[in-house]
Amino acid sequence: MSLIRLIAAPVIAASIAMTGSALAQSFTPQQRTEIEAIIRDYFIKNPEMIEELQTLAQSEKLKRAIVDNKQTLFNSPRQVTLGNPNGDVTLVEFFDYNCGFCKRALDDMMTLIKDNPNLRVVLKEMPVLSQGSMEAAQVAVAVALQDKSGKRYLDFHQKLLGGRGQADKARALAVAKEIGADMAKVEKDMNGAEVKAALQESFSLAEALGFQGTPSYVVGNEAVVGAVGVKELQTKINNARCGKPTC
Repeated sequence: MSLIRLIAAPVIAASIAMTGSALAQSFTPQQRTEIEAIIRDYFIKNPEMIEELQTLAQSEKLKRAIVDNKQTLFNSPRQVTLGNPNGDVTLVEFFDYNCGFCKRALDDMMTLIKDNPNLRVVLKEMPVLSQGSMEAAQVAVAVALQDKSGKRYLDFHQKLLGGRGQADKARALAVAKEIGADMAKVEKDMNGAEVKAALQESFSLAEALGFQGTPSYVVGNEAVVGAVGVKELQTKINNARCGKPTC
């Protein structure tokens, strides 16, 4: 058992003891006072452990959130799925078309797909940076509605996210036209109920997971925030695949 778990155990025990539960009855008032004094003294001498315990608690909370939202996170009928649809590991990315770090991370995603034939990639729109981001996301989801295979959407995604300048309605529509989308249907659907529901679903997931910026990822039962690069993401994929940093 790690040191942090050894520390967490008496903290939890002490907390339970102070609630008046059945377990609390196993400690005398003097014992409870002594336990509290030991814990307080330890944290005074080792303040860095408070941060470690908080990090552990946040990690456990995130893992519960991933489990609680597993179906919508990994298998929503509204999501875009790239790579191998039957892959043994799923990488979920939350992104914004106006996020500079997401633009950098686009090459990371394409490299991971190329290097991992059994990787399944799920994209979730998270337009948080501007009104233009929201407009671009609405067009993107409307394009995705026309393309269940994800191939045309990927073309759209790469051209819009990889292009220069700010993404907005005009640019997104121009890219949609360039990749051969049905423009009458795009313009009709982008303000429709299904697009609204898809975006709301992504926002709800991001809130449940505590994501506030892009890009943010989920791999297995782990979350990664930021454009951390191919190496870090590959390590997370390997951990999910075989339980080790290298498979």
